[in-house]
Amino acid sequence: MKDLDIRRDRNAGRITLTRPQALNALTHEMANAVHAALDEWRDDPAVKLVILDAEGDRAFCAGGDIAAVYHGGREGDHGVGRRFFSDEYQMNAAIADYPKPIVAFMQGFVMGGGVGLGGHASHRVVGDTTQVAMPESGIGLIPDVGGTWLLARAPGRIGEYLGLTGARMGAGDAIHARFADLYLPEAEWDAVKDRLADTGDMAALQGQTPPPAPLATRDLSAYDAETVAEITAALKDAGDEDSLKPIGRNSPQSMEATLVMVRAARNDARVQDSLSREYRFTHRATESSDFLEGVRAQIIDKDRKPKWSAPADPDAVAAMLADLGPQELTWEN
Repeated sequence: MKDLDIRRDRNAGRITLTRPQALNALTHEMANAVHAALDEWRDDPAVKLVILDAEGDRAFCAGGDIAAVYHGGREGDHGVGRRFFSDEYQMNAAIADYPKPIVAFMQGFVMGGGVGLGGHASHRVVGDTTQVAMPESGIGLIPDVGGTWLLARAPGRIGEYLGLTGARMGAGDAIHARFADLYLPEAEWDAVKDRLADTGDMAALQGQTPPPAPLATRDLSAYDAETVAEITAALKDAGDEDSLKPIGRNSPQSMEATLVMVRAARNDARVQDSLSREYRFTHRATESSDFLEGVRAQIIDKDRKPKWSAPADPDAVAAMLADLGPQELTWEN
């Protein structure tokens, strides 16, 4: 398909995102095609490993292409979003559970849906341009695509910090926060990919000393608090303007839900548990959250002035995360 280059290359299956003009944003069709390729190669003995990368210098994948979800929701067709999120999450889980190595080379922006693609790979490579983030609270959503699973496994309160603020991580921070595994200068990536495809041997992948990780020494004690209001009060006491600014801009409902979900995900046994919880929110998102207004303000009209209205009290958050009954996201195993 025009947005992906899926091919066999010697001992490797290759998946390359090929829409750099759109920062390689992931469409529904792309998500399904990635999943289909992985299924095709799963039991193929000629495919020793999978290489996942993207064209262009600016982004590995800057997120999901949610324009169709927005327009469907505005027209009252909530099935557009539900089908997209369901299929995308199934693909995320397939990457996380894949029986062969998947090596993701993540340059530039790696956000939202891009984290869902690369963040669950078995070997996650970052470089000097890498900027990883889960900024969904800024569009009235929650860190999905298994984002709450990854945030929950970051050290200390880094997960709460990243989920509420949408802060970006460079290579060193991404490795420290367990969103990535290896640092390599990007000038060396093509040669490493060639060796991997030629040998089919993961020994061809060797990381170098990563850049510093400022998050390792940042005081995040404010994020010990129980609610967003309490966290905000603690941040004000600490004079942490860098955190207060995005928290002041983001959807209150999204942030409260994110806090609940990241903490719940710490008890999840596998990524599918987190994805199912995320789907409860996103299944309802075009109908009952701040999502449509957030997308309007940030992506459609680009006035950057969302008028948040979704309730953020505990009962409202619990309703967004309530079991979906027969519409729950389910798994084959």
